[in-house]
Amino acid sequence: MSSDDKQPEDPAGGGPEQLALIRESVRKAKVPRAKPRTWRGAALAEELPVARVVVNKGVLHLDQFFDYAVPAELDEAARPGVRVRVRFGAGAHQVRGGRREGGRLIDGFVVERRAESDYAGPLAALAGVVSPEPVLGAELLALARAVADRYAGSLADVLQLAVPPRNARAESKPSPEPLPPPAAPEAGTWERYEKGAAFLDALAGGGAPRAVWTALPGPHWADELARAVAATLASGRGALVVVPDGRVAARLDAALRALLGEGRHALLTAEAGPEKRYREWLAVRRGSVRAVVGTRAAMFAPVQDLGLVAIWDDGDGSHSEQHAPQPHAREVLLLRAAHDKCGFLLGSTGCTVEAAQLVDTGWALPLAAGREQVRVAAPLVRTVGDGELARDEAARAARLPSLAWQAVRDGLKSGPVLVQVPRRGYVPRLACERCRTPARCLRCAGPLEAAGERELHCSWCGREERDWRCPECGGARLRARIVGARRTAEELGRAFPAVPVRTSGRDHVLDSVPGRPALVVSTPGAEPVAEGGYAAALLLDGWAMLGRPDLRAGEEALRRWIQASSLVRGQSEGGTVVVIAEPTLRPVQALVRWDPTGHARRELAERAELGFPPVSRMATVTGRAEVVSAFLATAGLPGDAEVLGPVPLPLAEPGRPRRPGDPPPGEHWERALLRVPQGSGAALAGALKAAQAARLAKGGGDPVRVRIDPPDIG
Repeated sequence: MSSDDKQPEDPAGGGPEQLALIRESVRKAKVPRAKPRTWRGAALAEELPVARVVVNKGVLHLDQFFDYAVPAELDEAARPGVRVRVRFGAGAHQVRGGRREGGRLIDGFVVERRAESDYAGPLAALAGVVSPEPVLGAELLALARAVADRYAGSLADVLQLAVPPRNARAESKPSPEPLPPPAAPEAGTWERYEKGAAFLDALAGGGAPRAVWTALPGPHWADELARAVAATLASGRGALVVVPDGRVAARLDAALRALLGEGRHALLTAEAGPEKRYREWLAVRRGSVRAVVGTRAAMFAPVQDLGLVAIWDDGDGSHSEQHAPQPHAREVLLLRAAHDKCGFLLGSTGCTVEAAQLVDTGWALPLAAGREQVRVAAPLVRTVGDGELARDEAARAARLPSLAWQAVRDGLKSGPVLVQVPRRGYVPRLACERCRTPARCLRCAGPLEAAGERELHCSWCGREERDWRCPECGGARLRARIVGARRTAEELGRAFPAVPVRTSGRDHVLDSVPGRPALVVSTPGAEPVAEGGYAAALLLDGWAMLGRPDLRAGEEALRRWIQASSLVRGQSEGGTVVVIAEPTLRPVQALVRWDPTGHARRELAERAELGFPPVSRMATVTGRAEVVSAFLATAGLPGDAEVLGPVPLPLAEPGRPRRPGDPPPGEHWERALLRVPQGSGAALAGALKAAQAARLAKGGGDPVRVRIDPPDIG
């Protein structure tokens, strides 16, 4: 406190004399100022007097390390990996006593101590060490660097995702002593899979097997995943499992506690709160805990001696980070598996095209059950197409066919019935009215659209399509409509007035429901688990799910359907699923046969013919039209890069919710797609990063957004 600080008058009536006495006492106390010291004239560390620091500046043209002088007083605390405060931005003219001064205080991490600096000019001194706790190890630093390069981002932005904010209270508490490795678990329900027991044996023996696991429907997946973690711990190594959300993490957490007891794994989810989460993270960093279960941010968890990385349901959009540089958990874990030479497990009841590619290239082996086991575990799936809906009086009256009514009645006799309703905002893409083949551009195979009833044009390259004809059946009429799902759910409630109706969706997501008869209406991904399984399930508005303007529409619809159907009892117990969708469509057929792997393989083959991801690598560049054009003109793109577009983006209305990447309200932005073969992905990312860094170094101007491997390309 300085003598210039103004003090309020003493309510007790101390008067001016008492205020003067207080000011004089403060002067004599010589309280240090809040402004961090410049260390002017202070001696430097005798050994390794230079600290190499990564500063928390996420701009690309400053994506490098900076050297700082280490005062002798900070020598012991300023170890590699600790958090520090540094002054950044001081000009060359702000030098006193051979040391830079001034600049703005920012956070950073010490990555290395050096005997001398590569920089010939005067160095600024470290302002202070925030905490002596090392939180950034060499392995995590290398991983963050690899992720930044892959996604054309900055190291500082990745470290923001990888290292949680400090909590002093959690940091002050010691972590528990590590427990000895547990015994190798029994195979349990892994015996249902042809190579399940062998996979666990390989992990327990210190091996590094890589597998794509197509899990059988039912409640056993959590226990099976827990046994894979336990087998890895039995070998004396660590394990990391990344799941889509807190509900899934809680189920796996319960399975691990039941199998291994307390103290052997850490749970890293947002629901834990900042202090508990940081305490758990520190226990992993210190080596007290060798196993981690967590949501997206846990992909960077600093597990020591990593023996297994696993991801559950990699097709879930929650695995894609929304903050720069927007990495996907699956790709980060693939980098970790390659760098640490550890085991890899990608598990789901469905199968993404990326998972199918891992098997197709031989990088991972399939881990699946035989058809006999599938028939035992899966429910009976029945379909209702458009023709049956048109002829069915019950469907015309209540938008629900007689088959679905009967399935609900029968199911309610023995338990709850699940009704899956597509969430709002599903806008279908155009397709042939006769055969449902998606309408695609003849030039680049992008999806066609007719916004505002205008002429057909491609949403990727912008080319107009005047005389479109279906390549399959020759039809010229297009279809795009959505069945009213909410009204259908209301009709179900009226038809069964004595049955309770429960809802689970964005505003209120249920974790579980009792096994008593009830109608449970849920949006995709929010389905609660029923005790003993659902007796039946209705999958409504299949056209809305399949008709979304997205390359992944069929894959995503099948994933959502299988995810919901996996909660239904097996066919031997009377479990039935009715899907309201055209039965001739490939995703519907895959659901009926319960063959997500076959569907993914066929999707992969088609994308290989058309040059779609994951066979190719893609990036998006968005911004104002003139800015995007100038950016592409100056970017040194690889010679095999193909530019699709630019095309206008939908105008964002003020006051409406915005998704990450949407343009500012009222601004007209365009998007260009860049496509390269798989082997040129690193060159594309490097070129876009260099172009963005050069643009920002000159002052930036209007924003340009770059995203590598966008999950939604239309």
